[in-house]
Amino acid sequence: MTTLVDVVVIGAGQAGLSSAHFLRRAGLDHVVLDADARPGGAWQHRWPTLRMATVNAIHDLPGMPLRHVDPEAPAAEVVPAYFAEFERREDLRVLRPVRVHAVRSRPDGRLLVETDAGAWAARALINATGTWTRPFWPRYPGQETFRGRQLHTADYRRPEEFAGEHVVVVGGGISAVGFLLELEGVATTTWFTRRPPVFVDGEFTSERGRAAVALVEERVRNGLPPASVVSVTGLPNTPEVAAARARGLLVARPVFDRVTPDGVAVDGGELRAGAILWATGFRPAVEHLAPLRLRGPGGGIALDGTRVVADPRVHLVGYGPSASTVGATRAGRVAVREVRALLGPAFAG
Repeated sequence: MTTLVDVVVIGAGQAGLSSAHFLRRAGLDHVVLDADARPGGAWQHRWPTLRMATVNAIHDLPGMPLRHVDPEAPAAEVVPAYFAEFERREDLRVLRPVRVHAVRSRPDGRLLVETDAGAWAARALINATGTWTRPFWPRYPGQETFRGRQLHTADYRRPEEFAGEHVVVVGGGISAVGFLLELEGVATTTWFTRRPPVFVDGEFTSERGRAAVALVEERVRNGLPPASVVSVTGLPNTPEVAAARARGLLVARPVFDRVTPDGVAVDGGELRAGAILWATGFRPAVEHLAPLRLRGPGGGIALDGTRVVADPRVHLVGYGPSASTVGATRAGRVAVREVRALLGPAFAG
């Protein structure tokens, strides 16, 4: 059986919850589908040692500030609890766990959202599926021959797993820096990046966040694959990071040419390692939208704000400029305003 609804929201992370909040305020008939069994979005899957002190600022959900929390508390506990409380206060009634397989166009102009729990036919779609389920693994010659352990950021749990080993950490983002700090004293490490890391002094203010979001937004407006917000903000030079740099821990080397059975090839020789940790980021989880053929010749999905240029029924939040908490709440508000206009004068007030 197919259920008719005005709007389907896919995903209940920060962008999806923000969208649901504004849809509820607008009085629009909608349903929120989430693949996880519990509230929390991707945050519930983060490694237990990721502390609130070491994450980027968590921006507030609409109308409910995140109260002061212990900076040493695990982000995987604090943020899901915050999201769960928001769902309760807003009475959002997210359907979970529901996995979306595909979204297609119907002859009547609606979008058919096919899931493992039935189907919904919507007049508009707000996609808020984020990136966590699509870890990016770069390919290097010899990678399949490595006899040690290879894992991605999405697989990392705690530093003790690498006790006594030498770990190659690949990637130039905040996660890579965090892993290097955590592994110090437990394992030895070598850090490899494609580009030299840029450390930025000063507080990551809202103004800096908005400026970074604007740069990423320009890419998606032009139909290019989105860059991460972190790629344009640089790495925060916190006191902990500055101290680690001073003692020589955070020295990045140009990325290696190939992987060997016992390590990586560098400078005409071999650096032996017991593990390679690929802190190489994620890609947008939008494969279920493939039947709509939204991608353009630039390889990305061109957006005007949150609206997909190729199909104005579809909005992407938590994508590109709204992939961080800096832009997620605003994106939900913008998407709902556009959806109200799309659905007609009855909803445009």
